[in-house]
Amino acid sequence: MNRPVPAIFDRALQKQHYQRIAPHLSKTDFLLRHMAENINERLLDINRQFANALIICPLPTITHSMPALQKKIRQFATAAPSAILQPDIVLDEEQLDLAPHNYDLIISIGSLHLLNDLPGALIQFHRTLRPDGLFLASFFGGETLCELRQAFAEAEMACEGGVSPRVHPFSALQTLGDLLQRAGFALPVADSDTVIVRYANALALLQDLRHMGQSNSLHARRKFLRRAVLEKCLAIYQEKFTDSDGKLTARFDIHTLAGWSPHKSQQQPLRPGSAQHRLAEALGTKEEKL
Repeated sequence: MNRPVPAIFDRALQKQHYQRIAPHLSKTDFLLRHMAENINERLLDINRQFANALIICPLPTITHSMPALQKKIRQFATAAPSAILQPDIVLDEEQLDLAPHNYDLIISIGSLHLLNDLPGALIQFHRTLRPDGLFLASFFGGETLCELRQAFAEAEMACEGGVSPRVHPFSALQTLGDLLQRAGFALPVADSDTVIVRYANALALLQDLRHMGQSNSLHARRKFLRRAVLEKCLAIYQEKFTDSDGKLTARFDIHTLAGWSPHKSQQQPLRPGSAQHRLAEALGTKEEKL
């Protein structure tokens, strides 16, 4: 019996965020471009061409940061959560509603961290790929915005005697490879890199997050932020996370995933007991029986 998926994120509110910030997103797309460049490097390392690809991103023009698309893909379509952003397809990654085996490459940039059902979405991506198709994704995870999370928690404890969710939870890298395997992907790879962004003040960070469409969309969020809490948060951030030149730091961990739809041509693991040589021989040591 399948358990219902907890509704952590308000997906309707998230869509409203993207619609509201559409005019600003291209001005604060530096982290999306970093993710796109990660994907671009992986495409360049793959020695094959793709006939039909789908690129899913809140900002469809991010494809301009991916020159490998022109070299590796015969044709591709862009998809986004809002028609205002002018993609080829408007879709929700939790409900892809795409024909099975429709693409041989699917790329997701900057959105998997906002899904309520990431395992379910990965299963849908797998179903949509043709055999020997490739799935690539890059998104926020790990200790992203840990400074802001700490500052808000300390401010709310000081002002209100309790803590409410102000910063989104993010996936740990260690779980993502297992999720790819459980979804049916072969040869899964999950890695991460950290980007440190420096700001003149914490308000500039908050404004960037809003213009990126990363405002708080948690169902459990408090609807209002008291001025006293915000001011305390800004003061704590300034005190604890300032460099010697007065600039504040904000951490963003970027997770990147790769997985293949299984095919008989792919490298296969050996059957247990099928090894032709003993480990002791390879190491040049004497084998002793216990």
